[in-house]
Amino acid sequence: MAPNREWFDKDYYKLLGVPSAATAKEITKAYRKLARQLHPDANPDDPKAEERFKEVAAAYDVVGDEDKRKEYDQVRAMGPAAAGFGPQPGGGRRGPSAGFSQDDLGGLFGQMFNRGGGAAGRGPGPQRGDDLEATLTMSLRDAVHGLTTSVSLVSDGACHICNGTGSKPGVAPKVCPTCGGRGVLDENQGFFSFSSPCTSCGGKGVLVVDPCGNCRGAGVERRARDVKVRIPAGVADGQTIRLKGRGGPGRNGAPAGDLFVRVTVLPDQLFGRKGNDLTIVIPVTFAEAALGTNVRVPTLEGDPVTIKVPAGTASGTVLRVRGRGVELKKGRGDLLVTVEIVVPRTLNDAQRQAVEDFAQATDESPRSHLGVPT
Repeated sequence: MAPNREWFDKDYYKLLGVPSAATAKEITKAYRKLARQLHPDANPDDPKAEERFKEVAAAYDVVGDEDKRKEYDQVRAMGPAAAGFGPQPGGGRRGPSAGFSQDDLGGLFGQMFNRGGGAAGRGPGPQRGDDLEATLTMSLRDAVHGLTTSVSLVSDGACHICNGTGSKPGVAPKVCPTCGGRGVLDENQGFFSFSSPCTSCGGKGVLVVDPCGNCRGAGVERRARDVKVRIPAGVADGQTIRLKGRGGPGRNGAPAGDLFVRVTVLPDQLFGRKGNDLTIVIPVTFAEAALGTNVRVPTLEGDPVTIKVPAGTASGTVLRVRGRGVELKKGRGDLLVTVEIVVPRTLNDAQRQAVEDFAQATDESPRSHLGVPT
């Protein structure tokens, strides 16, 4: 991205929530946090979040790059002085030219700092690779424990024949004689120094004299590829994992884009999840609930635990097994066991007689508090 008028208007540090003196590591950390929160996959049908995501990505594209950040800081420092070129109160203007507008100024600074075309000349100049998206489906057990796997996608990649050079194997690209490999041509005009993309190499700095037959000199090809991804333990359904530099390839020496992997966790037959707690439903008989019992409960690790169901436990009661939930950086959750009293569909003669005896021995109705005749 070449400097433009937007650099005067937007404080990229403020968009990322960091001070202007923040280190590169602090900027990257802030960007990753915001990207996870604002990514469109995590905020479907929320145009405001999508717009914020684009703004944050644009801010990081500048201040996350050492060279661009230096240029941005220089342009921001010139902001107050630059105002002198715009319209003045009363209709007058000041500066080198009476017809020089602030829009012209944005383009002027873009030429001053140009490194190969910028936004207007994005095709011939260096381009960061596209960000790509993929979906990974996994079981609850894998999500809780974490795993290393791969995702398959079809996208642009460096040509496997020329390794992205665009030249036929064994034939190196030729340094452009016009710009000496810089990709830009400078022209001094008094107070200002203008730069524009080299007309011979299109801003690349090199000339492909013998193009690769596979990619025809482009250096990229459309192909299927597998990308290795490590899923951290405790990942949640719908969470997005960012793999830096594993997206689309950059053009003309620019870095590759990022790959965003959206995780889909399949429902488990036994366990559910609430935050960092796991849940499970354990059926018990009426007799077990009334008299109390000990029940063996499975865990996600495979080793069962024994819990005590107190006498008189009601259906829907939740019993907690500490430390058997999902382990995250902030700690490990619990296993929440919901007791469900099972009512038999059919009774044999002995069971029916026992239930009838129990009913006759029960003096008080559980519905007496309703205030209506039973």
